[in-house]
Amino acid sequence: MRGVTQRLMLIEPPFYRLYKDSFSLIKFPLGLGYLAAVTLRDTDWKVLAYNADFNPRSSEPVTLAHMAGQGYDSYLANLRDPAMPIWREVKGAIEDFMPCVVGISAKTQNYASASLVGSIVKQIDPTILVVVGGPHPSMAGGKALDCPYFDVAAAGEGEETLVELLKAIESGENLGVVRGIYFREDGEIRQTPPRLNLPDLDKLPHPHTAAPSALKDFSSYPLGAFKFVFATRGCPYGCEFCGSRNIWSRKVRYRSARNVVDEIKGLMRLGLTSVHFDDDTFGIAKKYLAELCGLLAAECPGLAWSCETTVNIIDKETVGLMKRAGCHSIQIGVESGNNAMLKKIQKNITIDRAMEAAALIRRHGIAVQTFFMAGFPEETEETLADTWRAITSIQTDEILFSIFTPYPGTDTFAWCRERGLVSDDYDVSLYNHQSPENCFTAFIPRERFRQLIGAMMVDVDRLNDKKRLRRQWRERLARAHGSLKQDGLARTLVRAAHYARRQLWA
Repeated sequence: MRGVTQRLMLIEPPFYRLYKDSFSLIKFPLGLGYLAAVTLRDTDWKVLAYNADFNPRSSEPVTLAHMAGQGYDSYLANLRDPAMPIWREVKGAIEDFMPCVVGISAKTQNYASASLVGSIVKQIDPTILVVVGGPHPSMAGGKALDCPYFDVAAAGEGEETLVELLKAIESGENLGVVRGIYFREDGEIRQTPPRLNLPDLDKLPHPHTAAPSALKDFSSYPLGAFKFVFATRGCPYGCEFCGSRNIWSRKVRYRSARNVVDEIKGLMRLGLTSVHFDDDTFGIAKKYLAELCGLLAAECPGLAWSCETTVNIIDKETVGLMKRAGCHSIQIGVESGNNAMLKKIQKNITIDRAMEAAALIRRHGIAVQTFFMAGFPEETEETLADTWRAITSIQTDEILFSIFTPYPGTDTFAWCRERGLVSDDYDVSLYNHQSPENCFTAFIPRERFRQLIGAMMVDVDRLNDKKRLRRQWRERLARAHGSLKQDGLARTLVRAAHYARRQLWA
């Protein structure tokens, strides 16, 4: 390796921008943030974190119908032509920094993009060590090194692994001393012993602290890009389509409530007034949730926060506690509107329970977003119809709709392989939760499935647009009422506005 300053470049590959360049992931990815922060703290390496899915010139929201329609053609064109502008941008960023080691964060959906980034790195300098980490290698293991441009694959939590790897490179040791990796040696892929998960998450530095010095285009990011926080790692549930347990395990580990609130107070000092908990399932332990909410209420006045959680923890006491602590929005996973299907995918809820949970959240004045997924392997037209009825009847502010995608390493992927729904030449680059190529149903013919799903995706976008307009009406009415409430005329205007709204949505 070149005898130059030790430089590490961490890259989030482009994905949404492959569909439309004006799409933008306006987020400092937490994975990159934690890796950058721990490297700066524990080594002497210079670090650059590069979110290639962030477009500094745009903030256009991603639309589902576009991703499934004409945007998919653009996505494939970008993957098939390394001369496209997005790849010239990536190449320029790498050449400007000239790293010794490149770490690429790969999910299954962006593995093909990550592979292209790897090829660009090797074109620039074949001696640069390319490490792939993140969800995909954690689920796929050594198969992540099927891409010839990757030298090392890191499975599971990456913070300690990365630091050990960099120190092994510094000292010239064989990479076999680093736990939790797969690497190439003498034409073979070697596996080292697995790494145990971190027992004390409080020892990790707060990721946002690395951003000013390490994040490329830091000054171009809006403040909201840094609002994401992890309170826990791990999810105790066993949903068959989810790969979370391959990454974090099913044992939930908690940062102390004090550590979490200290991080949030640091974000508030920067000017943030809202945060989002990026946990797979927030609030699993009621005792922990009560302690955290108590500290948030006492020490973070004016903070608004959101989270994703499970239907099973939603009750009057819990939602009331969250509301008093500043919670303004909750995401819940419903997935299917059919109870038999929910049982098959081991969701461990019923549709009636999900409906009750959504209604309860809204009664507390908290917005609710609901995840739905269609196209499970044993899906039928009848179960799809049940899901559509649930989508149109549930009390929600937004529908987050996706198509089932089998991820290597999950139970449903194995089920699909056994029944021929996933072929031996399965190309992960073609499939994601909005892909028009997705069809993994045993009982609905492909053409009919795509017809049904296409109509559902368009209707979900329309439904969400209508809900968005309704929210804007409510907000405008609230502002008008607040500014004029002392004036008798205000009551007349508000009543008139309510009448006009009813006519609009009649």
